[in-house]
Amino acid sequence: MEKPLKFCMVTTFYPPYSFGGDAMYIYRLTNELAKRGHSIDVFHCTDAYRVLEKKPPTADFPNHPNVKIHRLESRAGFLSPLLTQQTGVPFFKKELTDALSKNDYDVIHFHNMSLIGITALSYGKAVKLYTTHEHWLVCPMHVLWKYDREVCQQKDCLKCQIAGKRPPQLWRYSGLLEKSLSHIDRFISPSRFTLNKHLETGLDIPMTIIPHFIEMPEENFAESETLETTRPFFLFVGRLERIKGLQNVIPIFKTLQKYDLMIAGDGEYKNDLTELAGDAANIKFLGKLSQKELQNLYRRAVSIIVPSICYETFGIIIIEAFSMKTPAIVNNLGALPEVIEDSNGGFIYNNEKELVDAVRKLAENQTLRDELGNNGYQAFLKFWNEEAHLAQYLDLIEKIKEKQTN
Repeated sequence: MEKPLKFCMVTTFYPPYSFGGDAMYIYRLTNELAKRGHSIDVFHCTDAYRVLEKKPPTADFPNHPNVKIHRLESRAGFLSPLLTQQTGVPFFKKELTDALSKNDYDVIHFHNMSLIGITALSYGKAVKLYTTHEHWLVCPMHVLWKYDREVCQQKDCLKCQIAGKRPPQLWRYSGLLEKSLSHIDRFISPSRFTLNKHLETGLDIPMTIIPHFIEMPEENFAESETLETTRPFFLFVGRLERIKGLQNVIPIFKTLQKYDLMIAGDGEYKNDLTELAGDAANIKFLGKLSQKELQNLYRRAVSIIVPSICYETFGIIIIEAFSMKTPAIVNNLGALPEVIEDSNGGFIYNNEKELVDAVRKLAENQTLRDELGNNGYQAFLKFWNEEAHLAQYLDLIEKIKEKQTN
């Protein structure tokens, strides 16, 4: 084994003080590096988490002994993330700025910096990476979702922030963003789509594509009793938000009484969705489930459906299904189609008719379902597991180090 490296992971959110898939990626990456003998310091902002979630987290996310967690919290409470959001400066985060300034790390990897502060990118001397988990560098609202109604195709940031009840970030018009980004050696994009979205806005930054990953599933997988049904079912997994597009799928399944739609997840849009589903017996809300419970559902589902109407940066739910040899049906938007194109593990749809056709084909043709599921699994083994990801990730670091020493 090569000499172990000392990493610093910097992010606004880290499990269990987190909400979405970006934090889960950081957790997976951190602990996979730790298993390989590297040491990792993780800095994340609990002040920011408490602004968005009043209840303390209850989930358990154990870390490898080589991982040290630094929770950034201050007596300033909500003022800390608010001042950072307004200025781009890491206010009340002295522990982080001191640690980075000591130049004690081989690699500093920045992730979600929205409430950490963009100027933190200038601190420290090491190989510096930044992963574009979302579109925050080019969108103050993070997801290029304009006026809470459509994907953003022409920027109108100030009005969009005000409409979205977010304080405008005037520092974005000062040149501070470009100056801070110049300190990063390489930006990592999880998809071709996301890379192109950043570059087409005019950002002049060096970017490399390294797709996200999940761990290989356990060989001796044990079935659980999450669900008792003998009917064929399709599965949605994710936060219940309008941008996830489930409101476009529920009416379809109200007419497809032969098949069930299982919905795993929770969120602020749940009440609207349950009202939309009405008394449809074939649409079932399962709530938030553990990863083992989800694996059981993935394995038994005819297919997953990913109907997002926003620009997803990657399709982590798709590769979770592929790891269980389950195909996917995805909306033709953002980075989702890439995963299907690179795997031939499912269907891409453009309209309601194509979605219905894909559902019927997979439900009524077991051979096709199994073939596409196996295609997805083989692509998962090639592109999207921990070994494939870490090989690309560590190789990138080595190449940057070589360039710096030459």
